Amino acid sequence: MPVVRGCDLPDDLLYDVENNLWYRPEGDGTYTVGMTMIATGMAGQLVAFTAKKAGKTIGAGKSCATIESGKWVGPAKLGFDAEIVAVNDDLTTDPKMANSDPYGKGWMVKVKPAGDIGALTKGSEVAGPYEAKMAADNFAGCA
Repeated sequence: MPVVRGCDLPDDLLYDVENNLWYRPEGDGTYTVGMTMIATGMAGQLVAFTAKKAGKTIGAGKSCATIESGKWVGPAKLGFDAEIVAVNDDLTTDPKMANSDPYGKGWMVKVKPAGDIGALTKGSEVAGPYEAKMAADNFAGCA
């Protein structure tokens, strides 16, 4: 598993480095989506998570959810056109799960792509792009 500046990036996931999201193919044509450890490290402790409703179609680069922490409020932007098929209601109730378990219980939504999933980066190849992004964002790393 790549570790960049103390941040874990599991091999079995695909990454949208620009938007700090991970995608796990589920084998049924859907993908589970969540924030990377880097995203939660940069945002700090999450205080709110509000996802779009299941059944909603989201365009590439558009928000599937709004994330709020003590120092940041912003969108979680999908890397490709997709329909939301499930929302993690547990994360809505307890947003801190994204900080404590970003690759497990802290997932955000499950989506079904509406076509090509675009240029996501394989976990085994993500260390270099993330090192460059963290340097550009002046992010020292995960504690």
